[in-house]
Amino acid sequence: MADELVRMITKDGYVKGMAITGRKLTERARQIHKTLPVATAALGRTLMAASLMGSMLKEREGSVTLRIKGGGPLGVITAVADSEGNPRGYVQNGHVELPLKAPGKLDVGTAVGRDGFLTVIKDMGLREPYVGSVALVSGEIAEDITAYFAQSEQIPTACALGVLVDRDQSVACAGGYLVQLLPGAPAEIVDRLETAVAALGPVTTALSDGLDAAGLLQKVLAGGEPELLERTAITYRCQCSRERVTRALISMGKKEMGDLIREQGGAELTCQFCDRVYHFTKEELERLLQNATKE
Repeated sequence: MADELVRMITKDGYVKGMAITGRKLTERARQIHKTLPVATAALGRTLMAASLMGSMLKEREGSVTLRIKGGGPLGVITAVADSEGNPRGYVQNGHVELPLKAPGKLDVGTAVGRDGFLTVIKDMGLREPYVGSVALVSGEIAEDITAYFAQSEQIPTACALGVLVDRDQSVACAGGYLVQLLPGAPAEIVDRLETAVAALGPVTTALSDGLDAAGLLQKVLAGGEPELLERTAITYRCQCSRERVTRALISMGKKEMGDLIREQGGAELTCQFCDRVYHFTKEELERLLQNATKE
């Protein structure tokens, strides 16, 4: 089954929600970056959070970047998603191993750390991107996303994200949801949501029991007669290309390019999102430098 993103709203118009299934995209990230289980879980959660937030943008060419720096052994986690919800990302140190927090429970909070910030960068096609940053609450990522919306955008939000890693270190299931109260929502709506969230329990348990993204949302929005608005397939999507890497080389400047040619006689650049390697010979670099000099 393909990964997907589902969007719903309750019949009374007071609650909107999104849910995601991301086993394939998380597994793709694991394979690219060769992450161990706790890093796989942390990166997968961040990728899905970026996907949910990217899909909220109205700008077709917009993007959302999440950067989590918590001081833990994983280092910095970065995820970027386009406005269709297709994410890409990487973790600074994907080979971290930690004791389980409980039987079958990866200690993502300790791996990420709590002494740092979640930074959200929204590129909406304007001259300057929007940048918001909040202190980390737990390092578990979903709680930190909830805190971001409460503090930076003043939107009451409930978020849950989960990644279940199998015994062979592959991704067994991954998914989550994000629901938000709309203006004017009465207090009883909050009570209803809290009851529904508690009844659903852990996301990975629900997914393992057979629920898909729509099923997650229907459970969370139970009692509100949720209406399906959109159902979209998503995938791990890197946007690197030789043309983009070439532009990055040129942006180094003429002096730096000249030094690169003299000292290394060529260049080998690796995309941090997909680990694709781009090779440039000495002759290719000299042509780039020559064209840059003409301009």
